[in-house]
Amino acid sequence: MNKISWDEFQNVELRVWTIIEVNDFPEARKAAYKLKIDFWVDIWIKKSSAQITDLYTKENLLNKQIIGVINFPIKQIGTFMSECLVTWFVKGDWNVVLAVPDSEVINWSKLA
Repeated sequence: MNKISWDEFQNVELRVWTIIEVNDFPEARKAAYKLKIDFWVDIWIKKSSAQITDLYTKENLLNKQIIGVINFPIKQIGTFMSECLVTWFVKGDWNVVLAVPDSEVINWSKLA
């Protein structure tokens, strides 16, 4: 495992956001959703994709707060441009579980 400095960690913008729109992503190689995410009071909306279809429906993702990285470069995934990184963990059955706050917080809150 590579060690990073405290300053390097502080440069990673891990923030809380709310999913405001979920759509299928049929062009993806693995089953995925296209997400629209509200970072801050309907002013800063970003797009991302996530391979989370095994444990999450579009309905239970809507209005869900999640944790993600906003200062990585935009990444092209097929025909889709992902503007932020959704964070997650892998369960023993290889399903993806989203990283989420355990109670509601203000959008844009930074993980510290």
